Amino acid sequence: MNVLLNVRGLTKRFGGVRAVDGLSLDLAAGEVVALIGPNGAGKSTAFDLICGQRRRDAGTVTLDGRPLSGRSPREAWAAGIARSFQVAGLFASMTAAENVQMALIAANRGCFRLLPRARHQHRAEAEALLDAAGLAGVGDRPAAVLAHGDAKRLELAMALAGSPRLLMMDEPTAGMAPDARAGLMRTVRERVQATKLSVLFTEHDMDIVFATADRVLVLDRGRLIAEGAPGAVRADPRVRAVYLGEEVG
Repeated sequence: MNVLLNVRGLTKRFGGVRAVDGLSLDLAAGEVVALIGPNGAGKSTAFDLICGQRRRDAGTVTLDGRPLSGRSPREAWAAGIARSFQVAGLFASMTAAENVQMALIAANRGCFRLLPRARHQHRAEAEALLDAAGLAGVGDRPAAVLAHGDAKRLELAMALAGSPRLLMMDEPTAGMAPDARAGLMRTVRERVQATKLSVLFTEHDMDIVFATADRVLVLDRGRLIAEGAPGAVRADPRVRAVYLGEEVG
């Protein structure tokens, strides 16, 4: 396996609670992996640690062999990691295209200060990313009026603006209708196939998880309790115990 992301012994404590407890995982180039678990399992904290948004107490993170320990979120992004959040972070007063243009300007280390001029930069690239995210023709619509599903797609287009090697998606389909959820994740898979992008995502909709992921990792109380192909994980008695309250024989 051509490992892109390597995580070893990742640990984070909050007082006496280990929110993430010795997490280790690998993610290959072009692979889509779901990190699942019940509320409070440590999924978002693990994302924060990988991206540099929280300081880890122990463990190492490398991307393509380069250590990310001690890196800031900005440095992790520059190294090739993009992240989307449960609540889309958009510039509500700007159009959809302008949101993506701002992401492209940042990716190219441009300047935002002359905003009227900035609105003319990277327009064609922004439209291409909107098209790739399933938002063709909506570039001139204000972000504030987009439906929830389209706002999620816009956030995806912005995340792709930096041409990341690893996309981390925290609850990408939260609040979306079932058809919109499936459509968004099909778009992600299409991007993976076209660019060999790697994806690590959390998700509570198990139908989306098992239809999208190449491999599934299961966290419970900060510890990895199962991993493997979707079918094997679905049948794992430990996973059924965590999600369904079944006793493990």
